[in-house]
Amino acid sequence: MSEPQKILFIINPVSGVGQRGMDEFKKLIGNALDHALFSPEIMVSQYAGHAAKIAEDAVKEGVKYIAVAGGDGTVNEVAGNLVGTDTVLGIIPSGSGNGLAHHLGISVKKADAIALLNHQNVIQIDTCLVNDVFFVSIAGIGFDARVARQFAKSKKRGFLTYGRIVFREYFTYRQRKYMLSLDGKKIQTSAFFISFANSNQFGYNTRIAPNASLTDGLIDVCIVRKPPVIELPLVAHLLYSRKIDKSKYIDIYRASDIIVKRKKAKTVNIDGEPVKMKKELKIGVRPASLNIIVP
Repeated sequence: MSEPQKILFIINPVSGVGQRGMDEFKKLIGNALDHALFSPEIMVSQYAGHAAKIAEDAVKEGVKYIAVAGGDGTVNEVAGNLVGTDTVLGIIPSGSGNGLAHHLGISVKKADAIALLNHQNVIQIDTCLVNDVFFVSIAGIGFDARVARQFAKSKKRGFLTYGRIVFREYFTYRQRKYMLSLDGKKIQTSAFFISFANSNQFGYNTRIAPNASLTDGLIDVCIVRKPPVIELPLVAHLLYSRKIDKSKYIDIYRASDIIVKRKKAKTVNIDGEPVKMKKELKIGVRPASLNIIVP
């Protein structure tokens, strides 16, 4: 019988795991993980960017499996160092939105997500870059990025906080003009926000790109115009029912090579985290570049 393989759990204590939940999390690993298959090690990130450094070092050491317990931002940190390697990513959803986990159908129940690792059902998914900044799930500009920036400043997390920020910022944010090149096709548009979707959602099951695929080598470019207030309940319903592509306020294109020109250098939403970038954005896909465990 072969020896159990090392699996490294990287935990973000600021996420839903929390310092107080560490003992519980260790018990879940003890009960749900197949110890005939895996020998677990747990490391806790201590500062912004620490999870990325832990993952980078683990890959250099030849660790085959890394499971991250955190939100989309922590998943992004870890996954960026696994691209193009043989290391396999597992996700234990523990953040606010958990967009990538929802898209993949990974349970938000930690015990179930840990038990999923035992099946070792691995696929290769696409990853993306915005001006050499990595993202795996979704990037966005405009109102999307404004909300990400305000959410990052908030001391409270969760859906209610996110919803309050969306509602508050909606009334003051105006559409912006953009010039896009989608695989060479030029589009000039005014948009409330534009999402570049590798997966189908922001998180909280808000599916901005209902038909997006992580394995098609393409990005769904979602150009959204600002709906009037009276239409917001309908738009919200379409977001949650996977029908937003039916709305007259959105156009969705697919491309693998994208250039965006905007008037000012502003924030870009990168997997839920705000990142300041220059006026011109170049967005591309790296097909089948990340190994990940799925149901």
